Amino acid sequence: MRIAMISYYLPSGSKIGVGYQVHELANEFVRRGHHVDVFSECGPMEGALYALRRLHLSGPLRTFRFATNLRRVDFGSYDVLHAHGDDYWLWRRRVPRHVRTLHGSCFEEALRIKGVKEKARMILLGFSEVLASLVADVTVAVSPATLRWTPWVTHVIPNGVDTSRFHPSVGRRNEHPTVLFVGTWGGRKRGSDLARLFSEQVRPAVPDAELLMVTQDAPSDLGDGVTVLGRLSDEELADAYARAWVFCLPSTYEGFGIPYAEAMASGVPVLATPNIGARYVTDEGRYGVLADLEQLGSELCALLPDPARLDDLGKASLERSREFSLSSVADRYEELYRAERGQR
Repeated sequence: MRIAMISYYLPSGSKIGVGYQVHELANEFVRRGHHVDVFSECGPMEGALYALRRLHLSGPLRTFRFATNLRRVDFGSYDVLHAHGDDYWLWRRRVPRHVRTLHGSCFEEALRIKGVKEKARMILLGFSEVLASLVADVTVAVSPATLRWTPWVTHVIPNGVDTSRFHPSVGRRNEHPTVLFVGTWGGRKRGSDLARLFSEQVRPAVPDAELLMVTQDAPSDLGDGVTVLGRLSDEELADAYARAWVFCLPSTYEGFGIPYAEAMASGVPVLATPNIGARYVTDEGRYGVLADLEQLGSELCALLPDPARLDDLGKASLERSREFSLSSVADRYEELYRAERGQR
C-alpha cells in the first residue's frame, strides 16, 4: 500500500510523544513492504526508512497553519491517509481510506494545564479533534478514557513499543537502587516535583538510591543522588530502562504515556500518578503502582528495599507490555487500512 502519514511533530523537532510514535509506526510499515510518506513541519530523522515530505513554516500559529497548508497537498496517489493530527480541514474524500488517531484529548488537557492562553489554545485544538473525528472514515483513540469527548468513536488501538529495542536485559540492572524519569522538568510531566520528593524523602531513607532524569530542561545541579542525563539516543534510552529498578513519571495528564509502555517492555516496575494514560497502561494499577503525587516518595521508600515486590512488579510489567508491542499495533492498523472503502 501507499500510505501518507500526517504529523506536525517528529522527534527531530519536538519531544512530544506523538512524533516518536509516528516515526516508529512509519518505519514498521516500510519494513512490511509498504511505501510511507510522512508529511510534517519537522526536519528529517536519523534512521527513518520512510520518505519525509516537509512543509516549511515560520512565524506564529504554525500548528493551525500547518493544517491549512495540508489542504493544498494532493493525496490522490495514496491508498491510505493516516493522520495523527491536523487533518480537520480535509473533509473532502481524497484517498480510498482516511484514518485518524486521537493521541489524547486536548479538552482533557485543558482541564489541567495552567495559564488562560494555554487553556484557550487547548480548547481550540479540542474542537479540531472533534471535527477531525467526523472528517475521517474511521477514528481511533489510544486509550478508552479518550473516548469521553468523542463517544461516537469506538476503536481503541494503543501506542506501540518496539520490543526488539525495549526488552529485559539480564545482568544489566544497576547494583544500587535506581529510579528513572523520562519527561520534562516543568509542565504536566512534573519532573521538578519528583526530584523534590526524591531529595526530601527517598534519599534519606535509601542513602544509595539514585534518580536518573532523561530531560533537557532541568537545572544542572540538583543535589546528591539526582543525575540529569539530557537527551539520549534510542540505544542509550533502552540501556537506561534496562538499568533501572523503578520507572516513575508523575504526569498530571497523559493520553497514553509511551514511556510507561517502554518501561514495561523492559521489565521495569512502573510507579505513576493516576492520570488517564497511566490508569490504562497499568490497567488501573493491576500491572503497576498508582499513587497521588505526595505519596510517591513513600511508595519509592517501600519499593526499593523490597526485591520480591520489585521482581513481581517487573514480571507484571512484562506481561502487560505484550498489549503494546509495535508489531501487534501495526497489525491492527493494517486491518483498518484494508477495510472496505467508506466503512466507518
